[in-house]
Amino acid sequence: MQLNREIPDVKLANFATGSLSNAGAAALALSLTCQPLLAQANSAQGPVDLTKQAKPAPLPAPAVSAPAATPAAPVQAVAEPVAAPHWTQADAQALLAAIKGLGAEGLFPKDYQPEILSAAIVKGEGPELDETATRLFTWLAEDLRDGRTPMTARVQWFAVDPDQDVNPTSLILAEALDKHDVKGTLMALLPTVPDYAALKAALPKAQTQKQAALIRANMDRWRWLARDLGSQYLLTNVPEQMLRLTVKNKIISTYKVIVGKPGKTATPQLAETVEGVIFNPTWTVPQSIVVGEGLGARLVNNPKQAEREGYKVTKTADGTIYVVQQPGDGNSLGRMKLDMPNEHAIFLHDTPNRNLFNLPARALSHGCVRVERATELAMTMAILGASMTPDDAVAAHTSRVYTKVPMTKTFPVYLTYFTVARDVTGMLRSFPDIYGRDAPVLASFAQPRQQHTTQRKSTEEVIKLDNPL
Repeated sequence: MQLNREIPDVKLANFATGSLSNAGAAALALSLTCQPLLAQANSAQGPVDLTKQAKPAPLPAPAVSAPAATPAAPVQAVAEPVAAPHWTQADAQALLAAIKGLGAEGLFPKDYQPEILSAAIVKGEGPELDETATRLFTWLAEDLRDGRTPMTARVQWFAVDPDQDVNPTSLILAEALDKHDVKGTLMALLPTVPDYAALKAALPKAQTQKQAALIRANMDRWRWLARDLGSQYLLTNVPEQMLRLTVKNKIISTYKVIVGKPGKTATPQLAETVEGVIFNPTWTVPQSIVVGEGLGARLVNNPKQAEREGYKVTKTADGTIYVVQQPGDGNSLGRMKLDMPNEHAIFLHDTPNRNLFNLPARALSHGCVRVERATELAMTMAILGASMTPDDAVAAHTSRVYTKVPMTKTFPVYLTYFTVARDVTGMLRSFPDIYGRDAPVLASFAQPRQQHTTQRKSTEEVIKLDNPL
């Protein structure tokens, strides 16, 4: 299965300016490919698309005033038990049918007690059926929306799924009963990405139990993310070591990436937002190198040598030496960085060591993601997400001066972990479990379903490495 890339055959000579670099030409071609798809997305009816929304202006700082008197603590009311909503036998039968068909979604019907629901249906409408059907519908809705795997088994998964905020269980239940469409309401919770559909189609064809288990685990991983990833986004599948620019579920361009080495430097799984494209970034050298490798002591009293090597060195009153690598081809971040603030200090960037992209195994970094053809990607992002002209993007790059271009459109970026997935050509493949993250997910599927908790992401320690490269 091949993806329709729909990339026009745009040549440099076709551009009126005639001044675009090769990377700029490619970026313009990609942006031209994206525009009709985005226009289609913008004209579609449905929920508000956050990828079209400009960021609000910051609120002014509040005026300083005298502290208000502390109010008396409110009296906590005793919550009255909430009765389960009424279930007709027809709606309960529809729920039972949905449970029995769960195998197609990579879940196990036995987890949702079909025999107990069936017995309650036989007894007829009433409080017992209402309570049983509501409880089992809630379990099923949570698992289809948020995933079955307990958070404790999602190693280094820090991508918070917003679906339970956007579509809370109480509203899902109310809609199912109001419309008398239990199955349709539940199926509307499934991920919309073609990758989930591909895994679902492959599940009944799995030749071994191990293969089927891996497909189920990776179907569930899609439920850990937002149901709709957005009209335009970047997604890296760490085991595949590839990045893709996607618009309206079509892969527009793909890039090899270098990801974190296994262990403490493994790339965590994140769902963040690109806030700016930085052309010609600087790099603040970590103290482990400044002090530990003697770089600061060697350069602090030799400014000309520091300049020749591309560094700017300062020494503070307390004796701390700071070394900042200046923009240029030899900068450790290369010629671009995508600014996506997060507590892990993980981002996407270029690299001067581009020969490493030729290696088949590229888990080599300290956690950050190095991107092939990074200049092309930076220009494309600036054109699509910040309304920059192609010529201005080329000028920002060739200036060799630090330039940050703030995004005016929301551009999500996902760092994911799928060991069975469509590759960038659209073919379903298996990828090496380079961080050993399949085992806990598979083990959780071998155990009875666990009740959902309020935990939204991994509670493992956030490791901010001194050297983010």
